[in-house]
Amino acid sequence: MKYKKTLLILLLFLIMYGAGAGAARIVEVFGGFGALRGATDNWGLGFGEEGTVPTGNVSAEELAGEDAYYVGDTAEKVIYLTFDCGYENGNTEKILDALKKHNVTGTFFVVGNFLETAPEIVKRMAKEGHLVGNHTYHHPDMSKIGDPESFGKEMGDVEKLYEEITGEKMVKLYRPPQGKFNMENLRMAKELGYHTFFWSLAYVDWYQDDQPTPQEAYAKLLPRIHPGAVVLLHSTSSTNGQILDELLTKWEDMGYTFGSLLDFF
Repeated sequence: MKYKKTLLILLLFLIMYGAGAGAARIVEVFGGFGALRGATDNWGLGFGEEGTVPTGNVSAEELAGEDAYYVGDTAEKVIYLTFDCGYENGNTEKILDALKKHNVTGTFFVVGNFLETAPEIVKRMAKEGHLVGNHTYHHPDMSKIGDPESFGKEMGDVEKLYEEITGEKMVKLYRPPQGKFNMENLRMAKELGYHTFFWSLAYVDWYQDDQPTPQEAYAKLLPRIHPGAVVLLHSTSSTNGQILDELLTKWEDMGYTFGSLLDFF
């Protein structure tokens, strides 16, 4: 009890005196503070043994109350593949080719720039049965948007352009840019009819000029895979475009199948 009290005092001290990174790290490591309830936070994970489900800095139960998720059924060897699409640089179609070869449905969270510059790829996603979710139009820190009208415009502008491109309504799946959120954001997304998705497995794949080698990618993505994993990959990654076919094969050889985010609700 004394330890927990000391930790809480230290956390409050860090927040009051502007050590945001340090405070966020304590929340990430120790969890249990429910993302400081209404306060701004970054999505974070704590990892245990290889192959086990990580803990989020908000519990699955708390998230579910706001139609938000980070992991699926942990009793089933099912993987849910998701891709964040900030812009197009020639790798998304390689990813689509690999998914098609393995008959896997992915979810692509797109921003306005991607819709504007790669409409034919977006059409291909829809045609091949993938889900296209909302990553906001301008990719802002949504945790700083407290006005429901402004929040809704970021989401609505993506929906409108997607419908103009495909002739279809956008499925209401949302991923907060950079994983930045607060509980009020989740409530606003829920009120708009959205289900919010974080992730339980990711790796540093977003630096275009500093891509991991395939071996480095496998070292992160194979040991940490777990039942019910929501995997986040970036479509800008040349490494992902290169390895996805073999990565899917390796996961299949481990006994995993692939599901859809629509299975969550």
